[in-house]
Amino acid sequence: MAKHDTETQRQREARREINMVDDPLTQRIINCAIEVHRTLGGPGLLESVYEEALVWELTRAGLRVEQQKPLPINYKGHALSSALRVDLIVEGQVIVECKAVVDHNPIFEAQLLTYLRLTGLKVGLVLNFGKSTLREGIHRVSNGF
Repeated sequence: MAKHDTETQRQREARREINMVDDPLTQRIINCAIEVHRTLGGPGLLESVYEEALVWELTRAGLRVEQQKPLPINYKGHALSSALRVDLIVEGQVIVECKAVVDHNPIFEAQLLTYLRLTGLKVGLVLNFGKSTLREGIHRVSNGF
């Protein structure tokens, strides 16, 4: 049974990699993030440093970026005073959540999926700059695919 679980995990990883490569916008975002990770020397800095550098790279690449965008929450027609903040929205299409931690936590994807549902957007990326190579820290999340 463990072997079957491993094969299933491998299939999921392969599908995730294919999905990232097939989407030109997410691939451009990933390329910019890899450049940030390489230039800053890998892990060890605060999330805010990686986020700011990524905004600079994305803007330099000609992409429109909204940073720390408030995301209002409505509860039964009532706007709650506690708004969420999305790290980045790129080209009005992709939500990017930046992390800088050693260990990945599945809550990152759950949080991103919530943001996608609240905004109605379809694709998001969790980019964890805390890994020795950024490829290990890329997680693509889809809402409705």
